[in-house]
Formats: sequence, structure tokens, C-alpha cells
Amino acid sequence: MWFPNLLFSWGCIPEITKDCQDMTNASSTYMGIAAGAIIGAIVSWWIYNRQKKTAEIQDLTLNRIKELDENHDIMLKRIEDLDSRHEETLNKILELDKKIDSVLETKKDKID
Repeated sequence: MWFPNLLFSWGCIPEITKDCQDMTNASSTYMGIAAGAIIGAIVSWWIYNRQKKTAEIQDLTLNRIKELDENHDIMLKRIEDLDSRHEETLNKILELDKKIDSVLETKKDKID
């Protein structure tokens, strides 16, 4: 019962009604709106889906960058620890060098 009223309000649609030769302006407008809504929904879903996938890839990339940054900080700390040990070793070597020079100078003075 409501279907004929709906068709009447849309106007003459030759694809749906039998006694219709040409489509009216109102029915072509409504058909255009319906087709536009369908196409718009498909395009919107496609854009949403692509953005969702892009966001997931970006999240993975950001998490990987965060992990690399943390590993970088750990490596820098290790390098700083090694530098301090190398500095201590260098100071001990220089101290030994001074002692050796002192001993050699003392021997040289005794020989002269």
C-alpha cells in the first residue's frame, strides 16, 4: 500500500512503473540523490579503510622508532662507560710512563 504512494511521490520512473514513457524531473532528482548517496558511501568507506591501514602502519613505524631510540640510549650509555674506563686506563699508562721516565733519568744520573 505504501509502495504505490512512494512511487507516486517520486514521479514517473520507467524502470519501475509500467505506464510511464519518460522519467520526470522529480524522479530523476531522487534517483540522482540515491545514486550519489550510494557512491558517496562507497567512497567514504574506501577512504576510511585506507586511512585506517595507513594509521596502523604509522603506529608500527612509530613504535619501531621508539624502540630504536631506547636501544640508541642504551648504546650511548655503554659507550660513555667504555670512555670512562679508557680514560682511567690512559691515566694509569701515563702515570707508568712518568715513573719509567723518572727511573731512567735516575739511572742516567747515576751512570754520569
